[in-house]
Order: sequence, then structure tokens, then C-alpha cells
Amino acid sequence: MGVMQVSFDPAYGEAWTRRQVADTLLMPRTHYCLINANGLQPDAEEMAAGFTLSRCVTDEEELLLIAVSPQFRGKGLGGKLLGSTISASWNRGMTRVFLEMREHNPAERLYLRHGFVRAGRRPDYYRNGVSDPIDAITFMLVKNTAS
Repeated sequence: MGVMQVSFDPAYGEAWTRRQVADTLLMPRTHYCLINANGLQPDAEEMAAGFTLSRCVTDEEELLLIAVSPQFRGKGLGGKLLGSTISASWNRGMTRVFLEMREHNPAERLYLRHGFVRAGRRPDYYRNGVSDPIDAITFMLVKNTAS
């Protein structure tokens, strides 16, 4: 939750509450990945530098959240997290990974580098009451099944 609190701009209302995370983790086929500042799985007493949270439905995985603490950004941890989540998805038999983000989110570069393509748009999806509504952009990655 420490990573969550410092990673998402409060102006957009994207951070989840402890209750939302806990409830999601109780759902079947929900997965998470933690990473430390060195790009490895943290020890039990070590603080995480980043995380992903995802869930599977049929043969699709949805990346619900990805975050890296601001102090550890620019060191490739987001790419390692996303790569690990994608690999784990393929190992679980998933054929597609989806994610959704607010338009103009700088993380789009990361998704495009990993092969995601734009798959849809939800106009005025993000409404926080502070600024104008922002569109949500859906991205999709399809497993390459070529030999």
C-alpha cells in the first residue's frame, strides 16, 4: 500500500484503497507481483519498490494495476514488472493481456515497448470532479503462437 500511496497522482483518483486491494486478492484467479529496488522479489521484511495486480478470466488476463515508487522510476523496474506479469500470464495459458489507462498517461510508452496495441477507447471514463473527464484507452497484447 505504501507504493500505491506514492505512485498515483491524487488528481486522477487512480489509487485503490486497502479494502479494494484486499477484496480483489480474495477473488479467484487474481495474481500479484512484487519487486524490490534491485528488480528481485522482496524478502518478507523488505519494502517493495513496485507491484502489479492482475486477474484472469477464461484465456485473458487483465492488468488491473502497475506501479513503481517515484524514487525507483527510470531504472527499468516497470519493464521488469510488466515482463514478469506477461510471462506469468502466458505460463497460466492466457492468450491475451488487456489493460486500461487514462489518456496521456506517460506509462503508454512502456506498454507500447512491450508490444501492446490500442484496442479501444471509453470516452469521458475518468471523472474526478476536479478537471474535465478523461478518456480511458484499452490496450491489448496477443500471445505470439508462431513457432
